[in-house]
Amino acid sequence: MGGRNSIDLDTDRCSIIGSRVFDAPRDLVFSAFTDPKHLAQWWGPDGFTTTTHGFDFRPGGVWRFVMHGPDGRDYQNRITYDEIVAPERIVYRHGGEDDVEPVQFSQTLTFEDIGGRTRLIWHGRFPTAEERARVIREYGADKGLSQTMARLADYVATITTKKIA
Repeated sequence: MGGRNSIDLDTDRCSIIGSRVFDAPRDLVFSAFTDPKHLAQWWGPDGFTTTTHGFDFRPGGVWRFVMHGPDGRDYQNRITYDEIVAPERIVYRHGGEDDVEPVQFSQTLTFEDIGGRTRLIWHGRFPTAEERARVIREYGADKGLSQTMARLADYVATITTKKIA
């Protein structure tokens, strides 16, 4: 049975570290990050939808997307991929342009095979403790990560069920 979300705000004052165990093989969980059709099904907190405007999943590639909030607000986003080691790790930078949300951080996603299940660790690192605090206060980034991991778990369970059927 899959685990619950864990959000660590204590280990490093500049980081938000989330983890969850998924009842799915590592290749499958990793694949949910590799195609905008998958990402549109689960990316973002509860009530959000995602529209992709550009997606180049390779080191140096960029994913440009809009997160549409339940309040009707649109959040422009840009992710630049620094490292992709399938199916073990994805490293990216969020932000970096004037036309996106004023949130900049680096993210390392680690996919660990635990006997047919997957432990996914999201390690978001902000430039300062103050910036992390601002993003938590203004955007609810800690709760948003928890909700995003839960949405991913639901989506992966749906894919797993379809593959078994």
